[in-house]
Amino acid sequence: MTSTETTTPVDITTAPADAPVKDVALSEAAAVKVRALLEQEGRDDLRLRIAVQPGGCAGLQYQLFFDERSLDGDVELRPHDVPVVVDRMSAPYLSGATIDFTDTIEQQGFTIDNPNASSGCACGNSFCG
Repeated sequence: MTSTETTTPVDITTAPADAPVKDVALSEAAAVKVRALLEQEGRDDLRLRIAVQPGGCAGLQYQLFFDERSLDGDVELRPHDVPVVVDRMSAPYLSGATIDFTDTIEQQGFTIDNPNASSGCACGNSFCG
Protein backbone atom coordinates (compact mmCIF):
# COMPACT_ATOMS: atom_id res chain seq x y z
CA MET A 1 0.00 0.00 0.00
CA THR A 2 1.47 3.37 -1.01
CA SER A 3 0.50 6.79 0.20
CA THR A 4 0.04 9.67 -2.21
CA GLU A 5 0.23 13.27 -1.03
CA THR A 6 -1.20 16.15 -2.97
CA THR A 7 -0.75 19.77 -2.13
CA THR A 8 -2.84 22.66 -3.22
CA PRO A 9 -1.14 26.04 -3.43
CA VAL A 10 -2.89 28.72 -1.40
CA ASP A 11 -2.38 32.44 -1.89
CA ILE A 12 -2.64 34.41 1.32
CA THR A 13 -2.77 38.16 0.93
CA THR A 14 -3.15 40.78 3.59
CA ALA A 15 -3.39 44.51 3.39
CA PRO A 16 -0.01 46.13 3.84
CA ALA A 17 0.60 47.75 7.22
CA ASP A 18 0.84 51.14 5.54
CA ALA A 19 -2.43 50.75 3.60
CA PRO A 20 -4.38 54.01 3.59
CA VAL A 21 -7.12 54.20 6.19
CA LYS A 22 -10.33 56.10 5.58
CA ASP A 23 -10.90 58.83 8.08
CA VAL A 24 -12.85 58.26 11.23
CA ALA A 25 -15.51 60.96 11.19
CA LEU A 26 -17.02 62.90 14.08
CA SER A 27 -20.47 64.37 13.78
CA GLU A 28 -20.77 68.04 14.73
CA ALA A 29 -22.56 67.01 17.95
CA ALA A 30 -19.71 64.65 18.88
CA ALA A 31 -17.10 67.30 18.09
CA VAL A 32 -18.88 69.86 20.31
CA LYS A 33 -19.06 67.34 23.18
CA VAL A 34 -15.41 66.29 22.85
CA ARG A 35 -14.27 69.94 22.75
CA ALA A 36 -16.33 70.66 25.90
CA LEU A 37 -14.85 67.63 27.70
CA LEU A 38 -11.32 68.60 26.64
CA GLU A 39 -11.93 72.13 27.92
CA GLN A 40 -13.09 70.70 31.28
CA GLU A 41 -9.85 68.72 31.51
CA GLY A 42 -7.91 71.97 31.16
CA ARG A 43 -5.01 70.38 29.28
CA ASP A 44 -3.92 71.10 25.73
CA ASP A 45 -1.90 67.89 25.29
CA LEU A 46 -4.89 65.50 25.28
CA ARG A 47 -6.47 63.87 22.25
CA LEU A 48 -9.47 61.61 21.87
CA ARG A 49 -8.18 58.07 21.40
CA ILE A 50 -10.58 55.66 19.70
CA ALA A 51 -9.62 52.00 20.03
CA VAL A 52 -10.98 48.53 19.46
CA GLN A 53 -10.20 45.92 22.12
CA PRO A 54 -11.10 42.23 22.50
CA GLY A 55 -14.14 41.73 24.72
CA GLY A 56 -17.82 42.40 24.99
CA CYS A 57 -20.71 40.15 24.01
CA ALA A 58 -19.84 40.06 20.30
CA GLY A 59 -16.05 39.77 20.54
CA LEU A 60 -14.77 43.33 20.09
CA GLN A 61 -15.56 46.51 21.97
CA TYR A 62 -14.92 50.20 21.46
CA GLN A 63 -12.96 52.37 23.83
CA LEU A 64 -12.96 56.16 23.76
CA PHE A 65 -10.72 58.04 26.16
CA PHE A 66 -8.43 61.04 26.38
CA ASP A 67 -4.76 60.26 25.94
CA GLU A 68 -1.56 62.28 25.85
CA ARG A 69 0.56 59.40 24.53
CA SER A 70 1.81 58.99 21.00
CA LEU A 71 2.11 55.34 19.97
CA ASP A 72 4.15 54.02 17.06
CA GLY A 73 1.85 53.78 14.04
CA ASP A 74 -0.93 56.03 15.39
CA VAL A 75 -3.24 57.49 12.79
CA GLU A 76 -3.76 61.14 13.69
CA LEU A 77 -6.90 62.94 12.52
CA ARG A 78 -8.52 66.34 13.10
CA PRO A 79 -12.22 66.06 12.22
CA HIS A 80 -13.97 69.38 13.01
CA ASP A 81 -10.58 70.50 14.39
CA VAL A 82 -10.78 67.92 17.23
CA PRO A 83 -7.54 65.98 17.83
CA VAL A 84 -8.25 62.26 17.38
CA VAL A 85 -5.85 59.30 17.34
CA VAL A 86 -6.41 55.67 16.40
CA ASP A 87 -3.78 53.00 17.02
CA ARG A 88 -2.56 51.00 14.03
CA MET A 89 -4.25 47.77 15.18
CA SER A 90 -7.65 49.45 15.60
CA ALA A 91 -7.49 51.52 12.41
CA PRO A 92 -8.69 48.79 10.00
CA TYR A 93 -11.71 48.08 12.24
CA LEU A 94 -12.63 51.78 12.40
CA SER A 95 -11.98 52.82 8.81
CA GLY A 96 -15.00 54.80 7.61
CA ALA A 97 -16.71 54.83 11.03
CA THR A 98 -18.66 57.86 12.28
CA ILE A 99 -18.72 58.83 15.95
CA ASP A 100 -21.86 60.67 17.07
CA PHE A 101 -23.09 62.02 20.39
CA THR A 102 -26.71 61.65 21.48
CA ASP A 103 -28.23 63.64 24.31
CA THR A 104 -31.92 62.86 24.70
CA ILE A 105 -34.20 61.97 27.58
CA GLU A 106 -33.84 58.30 26.58
CA GLN A 107 -30.12 58.12 25.88
CA GLN A 108 -26.93 60.07 26.42
CA GLY A 109 -23.51 59.13 25.12
CA PHE A 110 -21.32 58.47 22.15
CA THR A 111 -22.43 56.07 19.43
CA ILE A 112 -20.39 54.56 16.62
CA ASP A 113 -21.77 53.84 13.17
CA ASN A 114 -19.23 51.38 11.83
CA PRO A 115 -19.49 49.96 8.29
CA ASN A 116 -16.95 47.25 9.24
CA ALA A 117 -19.09 45.73 11.99
CA SER A 118 -20.72 42.62 10.58
CA SER A 119 -22.90 42.23 13.67
CA GLY A 120 -23.38 43.70 17.10
CA CYS A 121 -24.91 42.81 20.39
CA ALA A 122 -28.10 43.95 22.04
CA CYS A 123 -26.26 46.22 24.49
CA GLY A 124 -24.70 48.16 21.57
CA ASN A 125 -21.26 48.23 23.20
CA SER A 126 -19.52 45.51 21.21
CA PHE A 127 -19.38 44.20 17.67
CA CYS A 128 -17.98 41.49 15.47
CA GLY A 129 -15.60 42.56 12.71
